[in-house]
Amino acid sequence: MKRLAGGNGWLRPFWLALGFLTTLPVPDPGGVEPGEMKRASAFYPLVGWIIGGLLLLVSHLAAPMPDGLRAALLLAAWLALTGMLHLDGLLDSADALLAMKSVPERLRILGDVHHGSFAFGAGFAFLLLKWQALVWADWSGVLLAPVIARFWLLPVLNLFPAARPEGLGATARQGRWLPALFFALPAALAAPLVFAAVGAFVLLTALWASRRLGGGLSGDVYGALIELGELAVLLAIVYQ
Repeated sequence: MKRLAGGNGWLRPFWLALGFLTTLPVPDPGGVEPGEMKRASAFYPLVGWIIGGLLLLVSHLAAPMPDGLRAALLLAAWLALTGMLHLDGLLDSADALLAMKSVPERLRILGDVHHGSFAFGAGFAFLLLKWQALVWADWSGVLLAPVIARFWLLPVLNLFPAARPEGLGATARQGRWLPALFFALPAALAAPLVFAAVGAFVLLTALWASRRLGGGLSGDVYGALIELGELAVLLAIVYQ
């Protein structure tokens, strides 16, 4: 695999963002220097457009199939494209945030690779809702959901401290949300009410999660917010 060159150009942070958020092949980045993941965060919405475009292609190819089967294949492709990274964050977050435990114990649960009953229950409900939303959602939901959800993660990265400074999510804090707005602007113009409503939902959910974790957020919660944001976009578009 070609090694990704260093430097301060825009291409390197784009490849870092694409390699971090998807399973798509990218050049080998080599070592990631401090601050590079923050610069890469500006491209999160652009990565969302790529994910949405590929999902539209899958949906088109599966169009002759019954709606339920097409939606199931689309959901499977969605999980494959993201490597289930965000879904794993949702499951870990469910175990930690829903448990009646102290803050230190919740943080310990976040670092545990094993999943408990809250994870299985929340994961089942989430996948069922997303599958049903994909049955009814039109092409705009499939295209816009990955973009809008990834944009609204950027303000969260700036508003809340890291719950675990040594965690992976801490490396992307203080993300470049203003440059990211350039990539997200077409989505905001295409569905302004959905864009605003999902933003409020993501920020309120982040506030609730931060209070459960002593004021900060972790990488697992960031993944959960992306998954919940995508589902919120799909449900909002279906509801319209």
